[in-house]
Amino acid sequence: VFANSGNKEITWMMLEAGAETDVVNSVGRTAAQMAAFVGQHDCVTVINNFFPRERLDYYTKPQGLDKEPKLPVKLAGPLHKIITTTNMHPVKIVLLVKENPLLAEVEALQKCYRVLDLICEKCMKQKDMNEVLAMKMHYISCIFQKCITFLKEREDKLDGFIKSLLKGRDKDGFPVYQEKLIRESIRKFPYCEATLLQQLVRSIAPVEI
Repeated sequence: VFANSGNKEITWMMLEAGAETDVVNSVGRTAAQMAAFVGQHDCVTVINNFFPRERLDYYTKPQGLDKEPKLPVKLAGPLHKIITTTNMHPVKIVLLVKENPLLAEVEALQKCYRVLDLICEKCMKQKDMNEVLAMKMHYISCIFQKCITFLKEREDKLDGFIKSLLKGRDKDGFPVYQEKLIRESIRKFPYCEATLLQQLVRSIAPVEI
């Protein structure tokens, strides 16, 4: 009902309070599907980008034979902020990394991208497969890994990464580096059977940079 109303804030509050996104109504549609049906695309975006904090907090506790958690508690908040952002432009993600000193370090980003890869795997292997969320986690992981490269190899560090993403080629200003980064992340998605991956490849393959 709240998703159909178009109120993004209330939709987010309902999700944070524990509303399930995969429950279907009497005609077999989820909240996101109903919101899309009535044209409330902002609410669809909120629902599709929602990731409960407790699912991330799981990795802040040692699991099984692990002596240490895979994700330090101090990184959970900054990482969750990036995971739930609805603006997936690579520059926006790098800026979110850059604004948090806890996150903008090689070791911290290594821990974060490994956790993102685990979440991606879980999204693909769970009973109710979530290809969209899996692809999003993989995409952010790829950007984190590129951040690490710039932090290690460039004097201008993340500023250099941002400049590379924004720089346009001489003849028309097209951001070639940004395009190549996005295409590379799609190409590296490890689940070749995913319908979403096949759709993306079919859309992108015929288009020259």
